[in-house]
Amino acid sequence: MGDGLTDLQAPDSIPGSTDAFVARGLRLLWRDRRTAIAVAVVVPALAALLCALAMPRGPITTTQALVTMIAGLLTGGSVGLVLRSRWAMALAPAVFVAVYEMVRIGSSGPTVDAMHADVVGIITIIVGRGVHGLLALVPMILGAAYGAALARRWCAASPGDDRGGISRRGRIGRVTRRTVTGIVTIGVLALAFVIALPAATAPILTANGNDVPEGVAELATLEVGGQDQMVMIRGRSTENPVLLFLAGGPGGSDIGAMRLFGERLEQRFVVATWDQRGAGKSRAALDPTETYTLDRIVADTIEVTEYLRQRFDEQKIYLVGNSWGTTLGVLAAQQRPDLYSAFVGTGQMVSETETDRMFLQDSLTYARSTGDADLEATLLGLGESPYADVRAVMVVAGYERKWNDYPRVPDYAAEGEMPMNLMVDEYSLMDKINAAAGTLDTFMTVYPQLAGIDFRVQAKELGVPVYLVEGLYEARGRAVLAREWFDLLQAPSKQWITFDNSGHRPLFEEPDRFFEVMTGTVLAETS
Repeated sequence: MGDGLTDLQAPDSIPGSTDAFVARGLRLLWRDRRTAIAVAVVVPALAALLCALAMPRGPITTTQALVTMIAGLLTGGSVGLVLRSRWAMALAPAVFVAVYEMVRIGSSGPTVDAMHADVVGIITIIVGRGVHGLLALVPMILGAAYGAALARRWCAASPGDDRGGISRRGRIGRVTRRTVTGIVTIGVLALAFVIALPAATAPILTANGNDVPEGVAELATLEVGGQDQMVMIRGRSTENPVLLFLAGGPGGSDIGAMRLFGERLEQRFVVATWDQRGAGKSRAALDPTETYTLDRIVADTIEVTEYLRQRFDEQKIYLVGNSWGTTLGVLAAQQRPDLYSAFVGTGQMVSETETDRMFLQDSLTYARSTGDADLEATLLGLGESPYADVRAVMVVAGYERKWNDYPRVPDYAAEGEMPMNLMVDEYSLMDKINAAAGTLDTFMTVYPQLAGIDFRVQAKELGVPVYLVEGLYEARGRAVLAREWFDLLQAPSKQWITFDNSGHRPLFEEPDRFFEVMTGTVLAETS
């Protein structure tokens, strides 16, 4: 096939080579097949070892992604050059994957665990191993192709080469290979260019398109709990009251949703949308997961609050949470009521365990009413909450839209939910990937710690005004518990507000009405 290690004679000299040491080393390797194969195995093995130690979850940041691509290209090129064979295109990736998976075996989370052939498993494969494979292995294969071609060209150009002409079939094959290699090269360069595009948030502008001098619009990196975490801060005036928004999840990122639906809030508040540790733009802060405790994330919330208070010279700020963010918000307000003017819960969570049980009951009712025996068997096989396998929560939640008809707002589902709410300039390409991967890994880390939480028992009293904004079409497993907690709750003041055209995310599903509540009710009553 003209592709083996012994098909070409090792040249006495390498045309165009100016490094005698490298040339001598290559000649020795080409003449000793066993040594060449050993080197070709060691090079990708070392690359995999270094990558696994530095990036056990694969490349997360833009810099890591670009370094991974360059390292893959150089690793493949080295193996191709040593082997002088297109077999390098298979050997280098195979060795890299095997060593990488063995070294990072201690990491935990859906994106690095054993693969599962279900919807959640497919998603985790794509955003975990799939993305890493694209960034590391494709450039590695490309590099191996170039390295092998260069080595064979040097051999063919050596004195005494008398292989004769190339057949018509051979010329066609060569043209085809070069065309494919060229297309892949362009694709890799284009991918690197897109990855390198920075994230940015647009300035606050006047009606004439000029910057508002007293406004603020930035993506800030804060050191929170000893980890770099990202927060988007936007407001028309730094003199306005500050609002800290806590996204759902755990592990959710709502920077995109806030940009799509929160513009009116920026007119009256300085809105800080925080990507919590392990989520979205803060995904790199997930590890070490051993330190990611519920107490730590509550402490992180208070740290971010203190930063905002000091920066904008406010005694207190407004705390708004959605879904898991309401759990975090209640715990922070309970611990430090002196920091908050009010707590606003949307899609309020009360007891994760009881919510999961009610979701399972409703999903089973749906399965039985439709005669779906397979779904019923699947659900019964998951066991009871709190689930031993965290993936069960995602499986059950995935059936909610079948029996819970929401939201009612036209086009919201497309714009306000992933992946459409990621299509904003505030996310780089890697941020978009992290928004999905971070949700999966962070949820698995935090969920087991929520089993003992029930605000009907543990948070019957809060020292701040409380406003619960609930959608009429909220799922029973959340709405019933939220009402029970609200009726028990003792607070300086409290209000239950229903949005008639919303489900679990009323602040984004009906943003204009939420703005009216925040200004005409919350701000008016607490400022």
